[in-house]
Amino acid sequence: MTATLLLATTLALPLGLLAALALPALRPRVPGLLALAPLPALGVALAATPLGLDPLLDAASAMLLGAVAFLWIAAGACAPMILRGAADAPRLAGWWLLTLAGNLGVFVAADLASFYLVYAMVSLSAYGLVVHDGTPRARAAGFAYLALGMLGEALLLMGFVLAAAAVPDGSLAIRDAVAALPGSPWRDATLIFLLAGFGLKIGLVPLHVWIPLAHSAAPLPVSVVLSGAVVKAGVIGLLRFLPFDAAMADLGANLGMAFAIIGLVTAYYGVLVGITQSNPKTVLAYSTLSQMGLVAAVVGMGLAAGDAGAVTAASLYAVHHVLAKGALFLAVGLAAARRAWLVLGLTAIVGLGLAGLPLTGGMIAKSIIKVPLGDGVIATLAGLSSIGTTLLILHFIGRLAAKAPGDAPMPLALRSAWIAAALAALAVPWALAPGDAVAKALTAEAMWQAAWPILIGAALALALHRFGHRLPAVPEGDVAAGGPALSRLMQQGSDAIAWLEAHLRTWPVAGLSLLALALALALVLSLALGAAMTFQFSPI
Repeated sequence: MTATLLLATTLALPLGLLAALALPALRPRVPGLLALAPLPALGVALAATPLGLDPLLDAASAMLLGAVAFLWIAAGACAPMILRGAADAPRLAGWWLLTLAGNLGVFVAADLASFYLVYAMVSLSAYGLVVHDGTPRARAAGFAYLALGMLGEALLLMGFVLAAAAVPDGSLAIRDAVAALPGSPWRDATLIFLLAGFGLKIGLVPLHVWIPLAHSAAPLPVSVVLSGAVVKAGVIGLLRFLPFDAAMADLGANLGMAFAIIGLVTAYYGVLVGITQSNPKTVLAYSTLSQMGLVAAVVGMGLAAGDAGAVTAASLYAVHHVLAKGALFLAVGLAAARRAWLVLGLTAIVGLGLAGLPLTGGMIAKSIIKVPLGDGVIATLAGLSSIGTTLLILHFIGRLAAKAPGDAPMPLALRSAWIAAALAALAVPWALAPGDAVAKALTAEAMWQAAWPILIGAALALALHRFGHRLPAVPEGDVAAGGPALSRLMQQGSDAIAWLEAHLRTWPVAGLSLLALALALALVLSLALGAAMTFQFSPI
């Protein structure tokens, strides 16, 4: 299968449904078909298998593509909850499909130009999902997301240009660019741009504020894909563009170590701020920060040591996060329904899997990342972070239980999607893990090593329940919301965006124009990238 055919197969149905929105006869039917759009991508991932049987789809990309496609299917099945009867349903469906196409495309794009195109699609078009509710809160979150997204795009553009300039034969293939990077005269500058651009996408401190703002303001199905799937565009970027096969000395190794430290700071920061939040969705958003911080720590240590095994470890950990975080967000929509205690019980097990609860999928995922983390201070701090994860997840369960129970039945689509995601989070990582890792994780010693941080975290959760009211109130978005000048700037920006939306909201002409504008912007950026790559660079 050629690279073009692989990309076309993955994106054909999402883009086909997007085109169908332009036809008045088909437009009302498209919102009900969103769950079908990721099916070809799931088929591609299953056909490639985690062993990477397709030479253009490596193991990490295949695993993450399959998990992300699965989550988009689950979220798409729940999307009619917010679309049914809504006059703007086709508009949201358009943003949904455009974001989906970009999100799936990053796992199969084989060259720099096509990767940048689909990455821009997922980064910029998700704005339309964030601001769907049209409230001032949603617009402010959308402005933060869009501003930081554009910053990330600019950083990656510079990184891609420098990476391509180092390839001797001018190839734009990602593999060729990565192979040439260790010997590039612009190696360190390239690494800085790549780490900063992709690090922003996964929410590393201090450029993390878009995650708690966007996740908490967006409708539930959108929060599911933002936290579980969209942030993985940054993860796969790190795994595909960094040279893990060659240990780098001097600044290159120091950059990897610095990235690992920033990741750990993010992991603990997410817990410390998360336990001050009362909105369950916001708590989960800070949990995403914490978990992506651990991924960054694995990536950084693997980069510093030239450990290619970090790619497999980080991808498996990210797969578990896709599934577990999807299940946790879906549980938010079921907490107030009839027999909510069943939801809380299974949700607690899935959530504690993020801390490595024995026999859950998270246990095997956390045991595998221990290898690239090594035996030093970084590894110790990463291991102790399970205490904080336990504390944060139990705080989330407490906030979920505090929602008033109701007598409404559980919506079938939401219930089915939640059960599927929860079971997948518990089982899939075991199926993907190497056999020797599974055997090692099932020993009594491994079980105890996984259990004791959770016991300590549970004790801290009891203390939080008793004394949590003494904690300072931290607003959603923390540093962004805490700065008056920045808050005013974000409000002005959100007002400007609201004015723009008011003039572009009429469907179909304005809606199609807005979608075309997003596509055109991504295309122009990718063409500019290709043009810039033709210049002859010299060391500065």
